[in-house]
Amino acid sequence: MKTALILFAHGARDPEWANPMRRVQAAIRQRVSDMPVELAFLEFLTPNLPEAAAQLVTQGCEKIVVMPMFIARGGHLKNDLPGIIELLRSTYPTVEFSLGGAIGEDEMVVQAMAVATLKFSGTEFA
Repeated sequence: MKTALILFAHGARDPEWANPMRRVQAAIRQRVSDMPVELAFLEFLTPNLPEAAAQLVTQGCEKIVVMPMFIARGGHLKNDLPGIIELLRSTYPTVEFSLGGAIGEDEMVVQAMAVATLKFSGTEFA
């Protein structure tokens, strides 16, 4: 089963806002070179999630994992994203769509943010 990953981010009017997401995308591609990894945005930037999914389906992907690149599970993840996922499932019934949780709620990310914050503040830590 050909699996793909979509990094789903909010988006912003400033295209440079997406640069950290592109760095994450590149880091994943470097580690897993045989899996398609695409970016998709809720608003302002392209592609949006249905466009990114359509591209992956045309590449023969049978499973698409959507990873929300959000700090926490707020309104967009609770209200907007489930509807988009349901639309994708009905549009592509032979494709399996799975949805991760907000990346910022993962303990590894929480710890990385704590370390980066302490480093930035100049505070020594163990």
